[in-house]
Amino acid sequence: METRDAGGPAAARLPATVPEESIPAMKPREPQYFQRFTLNQRLQHIVLFTTFIILVLTGFPLKYPDMEALNAVHYVTGGVKGARILHRTAAVIMLLNFFYHNMCIWTLILRRKIRLKDFFLLVPGPKDVKDLFQNLRYFLGLAPERPRFDQFSYVEKFDYWAVYWGIFIMGGSGVILWFPEFWSQFFELDIIRIAYIAHSDEALLAFLAITCWHLYNVHLNPRTFPMNDVWYTGKLTREQMLKDHPLQYERLLTHSEPLREESP
Repeated sequence: METRDAGGPAAARLPATVPEESIPAMKPREPQYFQRFTLNQRLQHIVLFTTFIILVLTGFPLKYPDMEALNAVHYVTGGVKGARILHRTAAVIMLLNFFYHNMCIWTLILRRKIRLKDFFLLVPGPKDVKDLFQNLRYFLGLAPERPRFDQFSYVEKFDYWAVYWGIFIMGGSGVILWFPEFWSQFFELDIIRIAYIAHSDEALLAFLAITCWHLYNVHLNPRTFPMNDVWYTGKLTREQMLKDHPLQYERLLTHSEPLREESP
């Protein structure tokens, strides 16, 4: 069901951090749930993190062959040969998923299903730098409130564009390492060695970024522990919108844009 709200008191400026007891009472016809991710987007994310886990499990035993715990993966896959086949299969699926994601974005823009300015909400800007320093000041007790985030915070933008960076580095270097004899016809041997270092070190960087940055910010921080279920429901509650995306919430109400309400 789609509904509109003409604004008014419900759309008044809200503090960045909204305590439970100060959340405004719901107005008539105001949605209780907000659609954040479509089914298509959620499936793409599931494919992405599933292939990433497979790549880590099958790739790290090759990077750290002396670690017995990691080598157990090779026993499951039937040895190094089986691990390489599984690793490359997961890599191909991840790359196809990446190309499909980009195709979806440009199809939506060209068909005017989303506006180009809405896409640029994902692009880092001066506000993100300001939000970063305000958040640091808030954590240190030097600012009275958290930054007021729009549809995407600087944390979410970092997550999104880090995937782009990682796939280009990992995918490009991985293709070179997959067919070294072919690429040696065009590149010096040093390029093959650089590709190996880039592939190996970027894999470690991606693993640390996912485990130390993404998992904590999305699932393990005290505000969402033990898990933020938006990755499979695709929905945020009104309270989550008020706390995490107050600027988007206000914009949706004040501009009377359609708000999608779904059952939990």
